[in-house]
Amino acid sequence: MTNRRETDLLGPRDLPADVLWGIHTLRAIENFPLAGRPVHRGLVRGFGAVKLAAARTNRELGWADAPKFAAIQSACEEMIAGRLDEHVVVDALQGGAGTSTNMNVNEVLANRALQLLGKPLGDYRCVNPHDDINRHQSTNDAYPTALKVATIFGLRELQAKVIRLMETFQQKEKEFIDVVKIGRTELQDAVLTTLGHEMSAYAEAFSRDRWRIHKGEERLRVVNLGGTAIGTTLGAPRQYVLRVVEHLRQITGLGLARAENLVEATQNADVFIEVSGILRTLAGNLLKCSNDLRLLSSGPHAGLGEIKLPPRQAGSSIMPGKVNPVIPEAVAQVAMAAIGHDSMIVQAVTAGNLELSQFLPLVADSILTMLDLLARACDVFSRQCVAGIVADREQCLLHVHNSTATLTALVQRIGYDKAEQLAEQLQTSKGDTTQTLRKFVTEHGWLTEQEFEELTSPERVTRLGAWNGDSDAGQLSPG
Repeated sequence: MTNRRETDLLGPRDLPADVLWGIHTLRAIENFPLAGRPVHRGLVRGFGAVKLAAARTNRELGWADAPKFAAIQSACEEMIAGRLDEHVVVDALQGGAGTSTNMNVNEVLANRALQLLGKPLGDYRCVNPHDDINRHQSTNDAYPTALKVATIFGLRELQAKVIRLMETFQQKEKEFIDVVKIGRTELQDAVLTTLGHEMSAYAEAFSRDRWRIHKGEERLRVVNLGGTAIGTTLGAPRQYVLRVVEHLRQITGLGLARAENLVEATQNADVFIEVSGILRTLAGNLLKCSNDLRLLSSGPHAGLGEIKLPPRQAGSSIMPGKVNPVIPEAVAQVAMAAIGHDSMIVQAVTAGNLELSQFLPLVADSILTMLDLLARACDVFSRQCVAGIVADREQCLLHVHNSTATLTALVQRIGYDKAEQLAEQLQTSKGDTTQTLRKFVTEHGWLTEQEFEELTSPERVTRLGAWNGDSDAGQLSPG
């Protein structure tokens, strides 16, 4: 037999005999050929945990016999482990507030349980997608709960990657703390700093991102499972409502709690805007940092050239020897995509109506995609770019010796008038490559070479507070 027949509200349909999904999934496949990809695998596994929590609670309440429960439990555990991913085939974007995803999951779990019981697929008199798998649930409490579970696990994975990126910048901070260079504001020479100082700033930014991501998990721990359709718990017994989240907590190992106001938790999805904002902030830092590294490495002969990024591939099909900063460019594009997903989440959540946020499928696709993209970008950025950064010490020193920015480090010793005179002389001698700021001050006798070296040394540049003539030792720590 190549087909089996199932029937729903709209009538009978034939579908392949060997598939684990059923008629509701078939109609969704036909109705929503939109994104061209299935729902996120993390959401599927979150659903597996939700369905297992419901099954265990219903078993305690006497709603399933031992053999049926055992088969359903095994099917749910397979879904949690990712072994049923290929059978959840509905499109990521769909109407119905996620009902198609919920029913795809229900049908797969029911048919997998039937297989484990030795029953034919589609024998819903034995295990029914509605009466057994979806018992005491609604899409409206199962879907957002599964999404929160998936998002928390995604946040944890992302946090680990952000920590790795932060630590890589911290390593570069230590490696480059003695590399004095020109600091720039508005892309113009400003004052002296060190390359280690710059690296420490990136490390600190990503440290804040790590903390935000960690705190973001707390926002997602309150779930509306047990609220059924609109949070009034209609169709679910009191003991089920009181117990089901505890089972979900045990299954996932997450600190989940049932919402005190289930109606509100079903109606509103603003928590996803809040978490998305955290991810957007990380994206902003990635975008800024990746652009900075491209600028600092520009050249190699006609740009700033203060750092060298690890070469990853030939940069041009026509320009010999060109190597492009492809990793920062890729990371920047991920950041831009994440910011776009954040905008979609805001629109989808705020377009909810009355008792339900009906556009959660777009929220789910966007936030879980953001998490994947950002985690991969942080990993690639850390391993294939930041870890391999090399300082061009000679180029940094050349800039220090030739830039008026260095005058700020000298002004307290030689005075503002002399410093201004030096700036004018340096500007008028730009065509003479033998003339440098260092040469000017030493030839005029305003500073000895030793004094110039002292005032532009890493110790002096990184000390806390400007030089005031005391003998305090300098410090190499940006703190």
